[in-house]
Amino acid sequence: MQQYRAHLMLCGGTGCIASESLKVKEALSAEIKKRGLENEVNVVFTGCNGFCAEGPIMTVYPEGIFYERLTEKDIPFLVEEHLLKGRPVERLMYKEPEKRHAVPAMKDIPFFNLQVLRVLRNKGLIDPEKIEEYIARDGYMGAAKAFTEMTPAEIVTVVKDSGLRGRGGAGFPTGLKWELAGRVSSDTKYMLCNGDEGDPGAFMDRSVMEADPHSVIEGMIIGARAIGANKGVIYVRAEYPLAVQRLNLAIEQAHEAGLLGEDILGTGFNFDLSIYLGAGAFVCGEETALMRSIEGKRGMPIPRPPFPAQKGLWGKPSVLNNVETLAQIAPIILHGSDWYRSLGTEKSSGTKVFALTGAISNVGLVEVPMGIPLRTIINDIGGGVKGARKKGGRTFKAVQMGGPSGGCIPESLLDTPVTYEDIVQTGAIIGSGGMVVMDDSNCMVSMARFFLEFTADESCGKCPPCRIGTKVMLDMLNDITEGNGKESDIETLQDLCGDIISTSLCGLGQTAPNPVLTTIKYFREEYESHIKDKWCKAGVCRSLCTFIVDEKVCTGCGACQRACTQGAVTGEKKKPHEINQELCIQCRACYDACKFGSINIGPAAMREGLLKDTPAVSV
Repeated sequence: MQQYRAHLMLCGGTGCIASESLKVKEALSAEIKKRGLENEVNVVFTGCNGFCAEGPIMTVYPEGIFYERLTEKDIPFLVEEHLLKGRPVERLMYKEPEKRHAVPAMKDIPFFNLQVLRVLRNKGLIDPEKIEEYIARDGYMGAAKAFTEMTPAEIVTVVKDSGLRGRGGAGFPTGLKWELAGRVSSDTKYMLCNGDEGDPGAFMDRSVMEADPHSVIEGMIIGARAIGANKGVIYVRAEYPLAVQRLNLAIEQAHEAGLLGEDILGTGFNFDLSIYLGAGAFVCGEETALMRSIEGKRGMPIPRPPFPAQKGLWGKPSVLNNVETLAQIAPIILHGSDWYRSLGTEKSSGTKVFALTGAISNVGLVEVPMGIPLRTIINDIGGGVKGARKKGGRTFKAVQMGGPSGGCIPESLLDTPVTYEDIVQTGAIIGSGGMVVMDDSNCMVSMARFFLEFTADESCGKCPPCRIGTKVMLDMLNDITEGNGKESDIETLQDLCGDIISTSLCGLGQTAPNPVLTTIKYFREEYESHIKDKWCKAGVCRSLCTFIVDEKVCTGCGACQRACTQGAVTGEKKKPHEINQELCIQCRACYDACKFGSINIGPAAMREGLLKDTPAVSV
């Protein structure tokens, strides 16, 4: 085996590839060859490292030096300084938000060192396109143990005892689902994986499929053995081409290694696996809709019972788990249920992966123990609200959990432990793991409207409560954000939410009202301001805000004037500027460009006053 003195682990996930990590890889290979280092330095194109917003990123081992936002132009200098002269390049290292000093080692960066990796155990450490590298890190050891040392019933018992709950949203006990399917006698059973991942802002499953496809396959093999399935399907949205490519390659490699197909590991057990490309319908996250889609039918939920464990795909017993759930299985079998329960709480054991996005300093993929407070994830791992440490900076307003089916949690509840039962008490859900942070520049009425617009559009239309109810609520929210709301609208919205939750057929309709209910519960004053005062204080709803320059604060720097595309801002350099309300389209560009807080936001009614030469009031 080739021995190298340095391994360059360059991120090859979708996020980093979009930031041109392929060019960085080419530049590295060329420079290493030019310097005659081919036998000393190994370049590994890994899957997603997790720190997505900092890409392209690269970790140099054995030192663990972490580089971020690399470009192909950085490579010659980096190779010469670090690899030839032994001097790590500080200017290419990570720097904590609002601070100047570099943090050389990845292990010392809060984003990484506060995480506990089980699902993401191989992230940034292996080439996802080489089965040998997965095997070198205990890959398929769980499957070997399950096939050669355990009965199907024993496998189920270990998974049940671990307390693992489905990570796709519902949180149903995984072992119980397997047990129910295992009890049913049938000539054909199906083991299914949901890799569709339809939540806006969520990319947990995509990352796992890209970075560690064999972990998903191994989980499916073990699950198939437990329930007696001989066929499997991974349902992946077609918009994930890199994940599909690496999954196909992994399936091919597993076949060649005797880990898929006939007589797996010489045990006489047969299991074949294929990939089905979904068209991106959010409702196909519901298990019966997903199965109908695989059958070539329109993806629409069907009433239960019978449950899929009894009668699922093609009318045969079927088990559907999502990517993250399956990636947990092999370590549980290998290390035991007590090991898994050593993290988390009694009812919410293990770890959970979240996609941390929005107005947060550290955007990326994080894995944390269940039971950790929300505040720790957002402030310590996420680095807090972006720009919060600057003078007059932003402040935290809410975090949306559970995607469009979830809810908004305010600052007062940030000490809530991240468990299935505690998060539900806030009105949100853990869901598949989306976590969108919002600051004080976000309008919560507009945010509720955004998520409801998504669910209304994604409704399959089968049941009237969801098909009609979400549309009626969306029309009401549109009216409120456009200044046409009525004082009775808030109570009407709450009544409609209750009706839709209690009468919808599937989880999409039953959870669609969550963003509306939580924003009314925690941010009712914003709804009242929109309706009574015709004022969006965040300056998001164009029809309900007026932008005005505070002459006492304005320095005349001209930033607002340069940002305005309508020519509405005028003024001389170093003198207070003003906004022509007849030309202003309330686009907010001047407000975002001003670094001195001299742009104020007032009610829509102020525009009329200004047009009639009525004195403006700073707000």
